[in-house]
Amino acid sequence: MTQNDLTIATEHYNRLNTALNQEKGPLTLTEKILYAHLAQPLAKDNTYALFRPDRVAMQDATAQMALLQFMSAQTDRVTLPTSIHCDHLVRAHQGAEKDLAVAQKENGEVYHFLADAADRYGIDFWKPGAGIIHQVVLENYAFPGGMIIGTDSHTPNAGGLGMLAIGVGGADAAEVMAGMEWELKIPRIIGVHLTGRLSGWASAKDVILKLVGLLTVKGATNAVIEYFGQGCSSISATGKATMCNMGAEMGATCSVFAYDTKMKEYLMATGRQAIATAADKVQQHLQADPDAVYDQVIQIDLSSVEPYINGPATPDAAWPISCFARVVQEKGYPEELSAALIGSCTNSSYQDLARSASVARQGAECGLKMNSPFIITPGSESVRATAERDGLLAVLAKMGGTVMASACGACIGQWERQGAKGMGANNIVTSFNRNFVARNDGNPSTNAFVASAEVTTALALSGRITFNPLTDKLLNEQGEWVMLREPVGDELPAEGYLRNEECVIHPSYTVREVAIDPASTRLQLLEPFAPWSGEDFTNLALLIKVAGKCTTDHISAAGQWLRFRGHLGNISQNLLMAATNAFNGAKDKVFNSVTNSYDRVSASALVYRDSGVGTIVVAQENYGEGSSREHAAMEPRFLGVRVVLAQSFARIHETNLKKQGILALTFANKEDYDLIGERDRFDVVGLSSFEPCVILHRVDGSTVRIAVLHTYSEQQKLWFRFGSAFNVIRLGEH
Repeated sequence: MTQNDLTIATEHYNRLNTALNQEKGPLTLTEKILYAHLAQPLAKDNTYALFRPDRVAMQDATAQMALLQFMSAQTDRVTLPTSIHCDHLVRAHQGAEKDLAVAQKENGEVYHFLADAADRYGIDFWKPGAGIIHQVVLENYAFPGGMIIGTDSHTPNAGGLGMLAIGVGGADAAEVMAGMEWELKIPRIIGVHLTGRLSGWASAKDVILKLVGLLTVKGATNAVIEYFGQGCSSISATGKATMCNMGAEMGATCSVFAYDTKMKEYLMATGRQAIATAADKVQQHLQADPDAVYDQVIQIDLSSVEPYINGPATPDAAWPISCFARVVQEKGYPEELSAALIGSCTNSSYQDLARSASVARQGAECGLKMNSPFIITPGSESVRATAERDGLLAVLAKMGGTVMASACGACIGQWERQGAKGMGANNIVTSFNRNFVARNDGNPSTNAFVASAEVTTALALSGRITFNPLTDKLLNEQGEWVMLREPVGDELPAEGYLRNEECVIHPSYTVREVAIDPASTRLQLLEPFAPWSGEDFTNLALLIKVAGKCTTDHISAAGQWLRFRGHLGNISQNLLMAATNAFNGAKDKVFNSVTNSYDRVSASALVYRDSGVGTIVVAQENYGEGSSREHAAMEPRFLGVRVVLAQSFARIHETNLKKQGILALTFANKEDYDLIGERDRFDVVGLSSFEPCVILHRVDGSTVRIAVLHTYSEQQKLWFRFGSAFNVIRLGEH
């Protein structure tokens, strides 16, 4: 902890006292933190409000575009504490040491750019191998009652330390870094009342897996999930972080717990005693008032929670382990487990590794062996070094586990899985957060399931996804049937965390040019998008009508494409390549009315753009679910998409579209999605008054008027008119 971090927390607690003295209770914790960060008084009936966050955090894949946008604002240095974390570009293949060496070789140009820009503009730079952004933020920067925005959808992980931590697009981060206030739609507040106490095989991960099943992937859109009740006190700070992390799978703006003893213990264990002392002084403001009112309340008795296995294909397919074997049989999934992976930003804490190691140790004692490939990803170098010192990694490695670099790896598709392309239907189980089709290994035939780290370890010992460690026995090498005991593991290391100060480079603030090679295939300076012409959109062509789930992985694939995150021209070639065309059921094959033939989505978009024809994308529910990657909005804008019309949007993606000057609309009547034909043309009228309506021109000459809705604030309307949010800043109109 630096003196600067303590100053930030202390100043915030002073603001918190002042703000809450002016507000009448009772208030939820969420309301208290929001009030303390308001940039200006909240007007009555406001839908949006402006805030001043305490920090910004960026991972390397999204930081590239965020910094390119920030540099275009021509600001000398960031206006609030900011950090960059190199975790996304490291592939998981042969193990930590070899993979990090490969990453340095492959991504040297990008790492140099990020480090150079960080030093120039006043940003902490965390090197490759230092850890996953969310775990590093939790260990170093998060504090109770604060507000941080991060360019990754799992930024809410910091809610485990009582912080409102919100995932945003890179444009949001760049604006805040440049001194702008940050705009947020005022969220609903869902209270989750926890009673009882977890025991046995049940863990914090199982609570959130259960809750995702209850709320579904869009049930908490534009809402904050606030946990309260006596059950919270039995969950470790890192367990709380796990639960907040996966709030993103329900579309939540963020999730948060009240400050308590578990948080204090974690702060002290990570060298932040002074922040714990400061938080103690305002503890009454770091929890909800007794009579606080929530928009919705969900009751969960922790004593009744059993382990869950969620999936495949979507994180809200939630199955209690007691019925999972039946589900596997009914669905016709193969029983064999082809790989098990623990770690990621969701379950990579010391406690997760300790409980997993206890399961592996039992396996060794009972004469068992791993019957599936087993991969371990520690959350940070601090966790890795500490777990190594305490013998946890040795236990896991002795049982055949491969320890990968402290990076995102397989969780985000950076897994070089041998034989994945030719593999048929198979199962993997991970302790990650997402399990979209082909997300981890690029193979659409892989069924990806999500469970706790300790259950994943037990399944690896069995080699079957139908194994229930609570009731089933395993046959060891001596022909004996043995049963695993309940896992145990310390929440915090008894001898404290090991830390390596060489993992981070603090800035020197040396003023100089941050150079980019014009011939680079990895980095590209940005050209401003054109402002709105002032006219209605006419004769728009349909680029694609998307059928079914369309996440940001479908819109802008990760995996091998991560290397182009700093080059808009190159990465735009993956536009919507994984989305399903509603008219032919194919991927990356759409009708092009200019060439009168079928082509790739990006190729068609380029033809339309270069022919002066604007385009529209039509989609179904929760369009843009998943990652915060703004490339999923910048790519269609770059390739000439003017409008995205969906049945509903995921929160971050809708904002990202608005930021880039794309008109984001929803059907007033969702059934009107069915009216759209493959060769129809579109007019979008009423733009001058910002009361848009879509007029559909059919091939037979008939027209259909489609009512649409929007959620634009006055500030967001400026983004549209000026062509992008950054054009507003660049032209000094904010």
